[in-house]
Amino acid sequence: MEDRVPARYTLEGVTGAEVSVHPFATDDGLGLNLTRFRRADCDDVVLLLHGLTASIDMFIMPEHRNLVTVLLDNGFTDVWALDFRMSSRLPYDAETHRYTLDDIAAWDHPAALRELRRHVGNRRVHVIAHCLGSVSFSMSLFGGALDGVASLVSNSVSLTPRVPTWSRCKLAAGPGLSEYLIGLSYLDSRFGAAPPLTRGWMVSRMVSLFHRECDVRDCHMISFMWGSGHPALYEHENLAPVTHQRIADLLGPTGVHYFRHIRKMVAAGQAVKYDPADPRHAALPDAYLTRAGGVATPILFLSGDANRVFPGANASCHEALERVRPGLQEFASLPGYGHIDPFIGENAHVDVFPKILDFLQRQTSRASEPMSAAPLVTPPTKEDSRASAASEPMSAAPLVTPPTKEDS
Repeated sequence: MEDRVPARYTLEGVTGAEVSVHPFATDDGLGLNLTRFRRADCDDVVLLLHGLTASIDMFIMPEHRNLVTVLLDNGFTDVWALDFRMSSRLPYDAETHRYTLDDIAAWDHPAALRELRRHVGNRRVHVIAHCLGSVSFSMSLFGGALDGVASLVSNSVSLTPRVPTWSRCKLAAGPGLSEYLIGLSYLDSRFGAAPPLTRGWMVSRMVSLFHRECDVRDCHMISFMWGSGHPALYEHENLAPVTHQRIADLLGPTGVHYFRHIRKMVAAGQAVKYDPADPRHAALPDAYLTRAGGVATPILFLSGDANRVFPGANASCHEALERVRPGLQEFASLPGYGHIDPFIGENAHVDVFPKILDFLQRQTSRASEPMSAAPLVTPPTKEDSRASAASEPMSAAPLVTPPTKEDS
């Protein structure tokens, strides 16, 4: 739409809406933010979740028609976007930490839903989630940490992470090498702008030796941090030139400890706890797919056919859930798209967003049918769980197992 580089953390990409910021705290003591874009009250509220290294900025970009604007223009006139602990708008990923996706599933998303419900009451809430925002929210939903979700759109990856071989190598060796050899507890897409001969500067120069696909060092670092490709997270041709130029505004630093949890999930073939012995997360299941049969939330799984971060992950999750809760999920492949360009691509409003709108509109239409007065499905109570366990001897067995090599 324009070649001017937008201001960092700008909200100018959304017009004609009342914008308000709603800070809240998690039970483990982190301050997070919900940003609301409201034109009018409506029965169906949408909550947007970014991925690791990103923020709400990926949904409100001024340089092209963004997702928040498209939702507002198509009847979803109350849109919320969450900056949780992975957000580049918050300081946590540029600090030394030991956060896991279990922390986010247990504390960030439930607290965000509570804060959102304080303002919207019992209206239907639809969630659109990307990358590890999708993984962690799916963990919350299927782990019983929250309920009352009318529908979910998951982009790229959910409960069955799969990564390329090179990514497996980085997951295995990267966190230890970064923390104990290089002395960095986080990686930053802006390392290229660090003072000469500092550790970040040298890492950036080393990475750029292997990335000749463009002259933007920030882009090289992002491909090194995630995925396997040149570039790894998107197709260059899908980005507006100004987006490519300011890619570090959209994708910032990441704490390397998260990679350890992803490594465990990839090895298990499904989302699992980082530390099953951690008493703080005793209420969550050790494997998050084991309770899938009790979750009735409709899901649209999306994935670009050029996804080089989590290739095949959402197709695999769709297949796994179809075996347990048939008909409640759909899968759509996005031709010519990668991992994050389904949201930040210049023409995503033409190629991708209509698929999201169609899914959301079908969910709202079903909700308005005569049976819509039925309450949303909620996780079983402790009493229900005890009764179920007593009547179903096999209930302790996992409901879903990761696909075998033959299934793949």
